[in-house]
Amino acid sequence: QVQLVESGGGLVQAGGSLRLSCAASGRPFIRSAAGWFRQAPGKEREFVTAISWGGGITHVADSVKGRFTISRDNAKNTVFLQMNSLKLEDTAVYYCAMKEVTRYSSTYSGEYDYDNWGQGTQVTVSS
Repeated sequence: QVQLVESGGGLVQAGGSLRLSCAASGRPFIRSAAGWFRQAPGKEREFVTAISWGGGITHVADSVKGRFTISRDNAKNTVFLQMNSLKLEDTAVYYCAMKEVTRYSSTYSGEYDYDNWGQGTQVTVSS
């Protein structure tokens, strides 16, 4: 089992930036595709972005395209989410997720594709 711990959330003004981190421990980190999801109050959890095992392939939801960037450092067992030009509607709890894979370039956008989840970190964007 992989344990995931998110950090970097907080309160930021609209237009600002935050960088979330997701640190993995437990089983070997490599060979895992990763993704970020978010859940706003009263709404279902939604896909934000995903990255392949090798890091060369990413998939980004239209709602954050051009503003959010996912990356990973396999040597540090960490996945990042750089969030720029934040909007009020980005306010949510952000979750990191991972899925063990055998294909180097696969990404996954479905919530049920993933079997390891972090506890989430709150991001609040104020006006």
